[in-house]
Amino acid sequence: MAPITVKYDWILAITTIAFVFSAFGNGANDVANSYATSVAAKTLTMPQDGFLSILTEFAGAVGLGARVTSTIKNGIISIDRFREGTGHPGALMLAMGCAEVGSATWLVFATGVGMPVSTTQTVLGALIGVGFASGASIKWEWTDGSVSQVAASWGIAPLIAAGFSALIFGSLKYSVLERKAPFEWAMRLIPFYFAMTGAILALFIVVEAPTAPSLEEFGAGKAAGIILGVFFGCLLICYVFFTPFFKRKLVYKDPRVRIWHVILGPMLLKENPPLLFPGKGEQYVENYYEDAYGDVRAGTKDGENLRRQQISPQGDGITKTSTPPRPLEPEKGTAHGTHRRKSEPYEHFIGPVQHLSWGNAQKWWGYFKFGLLQGVTRDVITHDSELLRAIHARAHRYDDRVEHLWTYCQVISAMMMSIAHGSNDVANAVVPWAAVYETYKAGVVKTRSPTPIWFLVVAGLLLGLGFWFYGHHIMRALGNKITQMSPTRGFAVELGAAITVLLASRLGLPVSTTQCLTGSAMGVALMNYDLGAVNWRQLAFIFMGWVLTLPCAGLIAGLLCVMALNTPHF
Repeated sequence: MAPITVKYDWILAITTIAFVFSAFGNGANDVANSYATSVAAKTLTMPQDGFLSILTEFAGAVGLGARVTSTIKNGIISIDRFREGTGHPGALMLAMGCAEVGSATWLVFATGVGMPVSTTQTVLGALIGVGFASGASIKWEWTDGSVSQVAASWGIAPLIAAGFSALIFGSLKYSVLERKAPFEWAMRLIPFYFAMTGAILALFIVVEAPTAPSLEEFGAGKAAGIILGVFFGCLLICYVFFTPFFKRKLVYKDPRVRIWHVILGPMLLKENPPLLFPGKGEQYVENYYEDAYGDVRAGTKDGENLRRQQISPQGDGITKTSTPPRPLEPEKGTAHGTHRRKSEPYEHFIGPVQHLSWGNAQKWWGYFKFGLLQGVTRDVITHDSELLRAIHARAHRYDDRVEHLWTYCQVISAMMMSIAHGSNDVANAVVPWAAVYETYKAGVVKTRSPTPIWFLVVAGLLLGLGFWFYGHHIMRALGNKITQMSPTRGFAVELGAAITVLLASRLGLPVSTTQCLTGSAMGVALMNYDLGAVNWRQLAFIFMGWVLTLPCAGLIAGLLCVMALNTPHF
């Protein structure tokens, strides 16, 4: 006998479509948080981030994602309303479908306008909306996952993250960046920073994975063993493989060396090591402060007040004082594009074939490449704005060789943050859809149910694809739009955010990675000791998005739900 919910197959169909957009928007908005500072610091390119995001989000969602999904996220609304009498499975399906639509609508809109928001708080807002519409009770009191705790996190999470990231960057600033001979100090200390990063992030993954036992169940001894084991393991790897690699690349200034040559280890110290697939060109280290126009704005404010030893674009100069060196002066006239600039996707893919007829295969190929690659071939680093040029000018500039050493730590931390996001936030898109699907199959209200692996496979892929096609909006909104970013700063931002999320989860505080990363960026920016080095307008815009998320997602979902529940029947 068919379940009574078979007549509600249209709800399942609409919810499934909304789920696709919700997971897509989740990836576009939240995944960009993990990688925004890496791209802004020129540690990774957008295409590299696109491929990594698909891999890391999929690995987090499928490998570490929760196997049991609660129908109501954090229990923020009660489902007793749908169990009254003989139960109302159709009403529950409708409510959860409206929540999915409301969540997807707000995420796609917020991402389109470049507003980083919390996907967790988006789905909570949508559930609150359907709770009002359906008459379900809502958890307002100060308890785990309540509305009041969510609202409190808007201020608490960014401030805590700002403090951690400022401490991390401060330690790096005074132990390396602003000491005499910073490159020599960087070479001495990078193995320890490398090992510390690995140990913290290993603990982060172990504790944050939904399938992992609690820290109490896991035991302090095992946790300490993991931290010490990973620390000394990373330290050994760094000394054996990465230290010779760094010497070959940065001391011997060999432009042929690429990351895959790190496996050669001590062989790289030989006069002519066997390099398979060597790199081309003469530049052995990136200029991490240069934008698409060739401008270097960072540190020009220092140049107006201090006359210090000039540092070359290759980072050859080594500071002899404890204050930052005077950087190159920015080139004039570049703000209007008279200097070199990376072409945007439309210019690059459509422009050369626009004059061709539609019968020409090259035109179709150009449009295909534009559709496939337009999201990962945009310049999200350069902002042609006088306000941002003035803000970037107030940030200190450091030796590019020192910055390069921290790119590897930054990539690792970004990947770990993305894996953690995939494992935790995949539920934000899956929860309402899973509730509708399981209730439809069972014919009764389902509050908890095993999550089929194919749910997580589909959601994991959509998270990565959302970033690939649509995440560039958030990439532009974070990173260099808050302050001048560089690898050392990006490292401190990501590690500070990871530590904040880790501690908050142990204390039961509902924090968002979006809020933590934004606060971390502010904390690092303030370490320039200049309020003018922070884009306060952008921070106010982002904060406005956090405040609007709950009411907007709730309003969309609630209005849909109340209209659907009160629709006249013929």
